[in-house]
Amino acid sequence: TNSIASHSANHPPTNNNMKYIVVTGGVVSGLGKGVTISSMGRMLQGCGLRVTSIKIDPYLNVDAGTMSPFEHGETYVLNDGGETDLDLGNYERFLSISLTSDHNITTGKVYRKVIGKERRGDYLGKTVQVVPHITNEIQEWIEGVAHVPVDDHGNRHWEAEAVDGETATVAEKNENVKVADICLIEVGGTVGDIESSVFLEALRQFQFRVGPTNFCLTFVSLVPIMGEEQKTKPTQHGVKDLRSVGLSPTVIFCRCREVLGESAKNKIASFCHVDGNAVLSVHDVSNVYHVPLLLVEQNLHRILAEKLQLGSIEGMEGRLDLTMNGLEEKATMWNLCGGSGANEKIMDALAGGKEDLCGVSGMGRSMIDWARMAFKLDRFEESVKIVIVGKYTGLQDSYLSVIKSLKHASMAVDRKLDLIWLEAGHLENDFTNEEMGGEKEYNEAWAKMKSADGVVVPGGFGTRGFLGKVMAAKYCRENSVPYLGICLGFQAMVVEYSRNILKWEDANSTEFDEQTKNPVVIFMPEIDKENMGGTMRLGSRNTAFTHPKHEDGSASIAQIMYKNATVVSERHRHRYEVNPDRVDAIHDAGLKFVGRDETGTRMEVAELPRSEHPYYVGCQYHPEFKSRPLKPSPPFHGLLLAACGMLDEYISGEK
Repeated sequence: TNSIASHSANHPPTNNNMKYIVVTGGVVSGLGKGVTISSMGRMLQGCGLRVTSIKIDPYLNVDAGTMSPFEHGETYVLNDGGETDLDLGNYERFLSISLTSDHNITTGKVYRKVIGKERRGDYLGKTVQVVPHITNEIQEWIEGVAHVPVDDHGNRHWEAEAVDGETATVAEKNENVKVADICLIEVGGTVGDIESSVFLEALRQFQFRVGPTNFCLTFVSLVPIMGEEQKTKPTQHGVKDLRSVGLSPTVIFCRCREVLGESAKNKIASFCHVDGNAVLSVHDVSNVYHVPLLLVEQNLHRILAEKLQLGSIEGMEGRLDLTMNGLEEKATMWNLCGGSGANEKIMDALAGGKEDLCGVSGMGRSMIDWARMAFKLDRFEESVKIVIVGKYTGLQDSYLSVIKSLKHASMAVDRKLDLIWLEAGHLENDFTNEEMGGEKEYNEAWAKMKSADGVVVPGGFGTRGFLGKVMAAKYCRENSVPYLGICLGFQAMVVEYSRNILKWEDANSTEFDEQTKNPVVIFMPEIDKENMGGTMRLGSRNTAFTHPKHEDGSASIAQIMYKNATVVSERHRHRYEVNPDRVDAIHDAGLKFVGRDETGTRMEVAELPRSEHPYYVGCQYHPEFKSRPLKPSPPFHGLLLAACGMLDEYISGEK
């Protein structure tokens, strides 16, 4: 993990007027605090402010790297190799920022740091206690990380920082990078949990440390509907628990199936000691990208500007002014309930991109693009069917970034995403193993496979379902079905090709068969075999397109999707790699390793020439971690173009 001290040494001067917005949650977990805080950040960016985000996870694990996907959803990997909670992925996608591992604070990290200081004698013989030592460490961590610049500068997220051996200096990297104006902090879990109490105490102290005009606490709560009545008691009790630890919310976000009624809003305001205008309805909407617009509609930007003294409200609203030329009632643009003629006109204008953009620039322009995307997504009529062949399909959060990347790519091709889940083990005809399903599951799985417009085989660990992934790769290769293999899905391509084209019948990964005579995938020599946490090949690394042309004269489709870049930077998380001793044989047989690491010995991208297959691409890295709503990941974009029959037209336009 990068130290906070090293960050402060390598970056520009700090912002002494940093504003902090904290999001806590009550009643139940999984209410959508991550989406709420990300949407708030997107709205603030639309006001012309820079934002950064911190996620506090109260568990004792140092990071999320050793957790099962069934336990906690996917492990999200950052540029610096940090293995973190999936909410950091929400922040990066919504806000187009690049966070570090220090932006994910866990109990394990904090205690490890304090105990390390105690062992070194930093506390000068004092008794080390939760208060003040742990709470002070948390506060110092928050302040230190809040001042780490996180802007992506609007660049393509996969662009390599250094090309052809040139390394940018710290000064060059930081020339246009500025510290954020606002730091968003999400406290995981629910108020009242024993494990999160130390963080709430630290935040109680922190509000006095930074001052009332620099600190704003918000609360996300559930408003269930029983019969036809919206019940406010869970919210009242949640706020009561929060106030009992010395924290009082300025804003309450009410999660509900329907728009929060005035009666329920007034009751919450009265019993929870907040202004009625600060009780916001965050009800179910057609897609998650409407949430920032929903917050603007309810004037959250005004509430925050007043509480945190953010400057001119008129100036902020000027940047948010998305009025279309010739259309009246600009407020109806934010009406997500539909029904009005004006709203229909606005939705048509947004979906068609017909609004007058004169005089709009910067963040205001980005909010117009965002609003257009949100409304446009609701109006897609044609769909594309994509099958995900995985082993953690029982919990879709296990593949959250893959799902989001597919949605980003489907928006880019103007199609509604029809996602089909397929348990990899069900493709195998091992009816003796209950985990692999029976004949019914086998037949259903292959029916799904045969209905697919495109197939994704994502990463994973362990032997269960690997043969099913190999069989999926074989089916797609033989039947010209667009295929994208990621990490283990890439290795499944290599194993399948070796078995069926090179006739190495026992070809395998040593992860699953250490005795195979044809180890086409092997354990990387530098990886620690004893310790599990943080020992994989992690983080952003450069991939060079070393074979841009195939023998048939066609260009590498992977490189075309990356705008013909010669070097790209993507995030990795793996312990096994294609065996360098078998690379030439496989490459010469037809599966082309077009992308390799900078040494040329580690395989990163494989594909079949387009004369043999419309789109058959695999990558050792995880491109899903750098996909953005308005900038889809190139490999996923290529898959969706091929699945919709648009790839040839796209390639013609790129030439």
